[in-house]
Amino acid sequence: MTDPIRPTDDEARALARGLLRDARIASLATLGGDGAPMVTRVALGLAPDGAPVTLVSDLSQHTRAMRADPRVSLLVGEAGGRGDPLTHPRLTLQAQAEPLPRGGTAHAEHAKGWLESHPKSRLYIGFADFGFVRFRVSAAFLNGGFGRAFNLTPADLGL
Repeated sequence: MTDPIRPTDDEARALARGLLRDARIASLATLGGDGAPMVTRVALGLAPDGAPVTLVSDLSQHTRAMRADPRVSLLVGEAGGRGDPLTHPRLTLQAQAEPLPRGGTAHAEHAKGWLESHPKSRLYIGFADFGFVRFRVSAAFLNGGFGRAFNLTPADLGL
């Protein structure tokens, strides 16, 4: 059997960066206390330096799971309205979840950018249980559509 992974090229890098830049939601996979995986949907944005971030509540199961075990995976890319959903590009990120301290300059910078891309979160961003989680990407996998698979590094994503 031949290796289905293609050599990473500039077209793959551009597609992956575009998927990450345009994503407003992601599927987030965490590991629960019993080691079982759990997948949820979260809002997604980019930190000032381009790293993926989300805004989460301390009350959510996925936030508790990330604090117990910071290894996560994110999936971005929408299936689109037409055709076979498996032909649409998607990007999987493997990362470490890093909760950001509430308050301070970094939190304020993240909040400003977050509210520009997620204005409805203005209703709850200031709640005491809400904070940002930054994802430190260690590897990425791009499925650019049927027969177009690539392994990517954080540098390929501009991170």
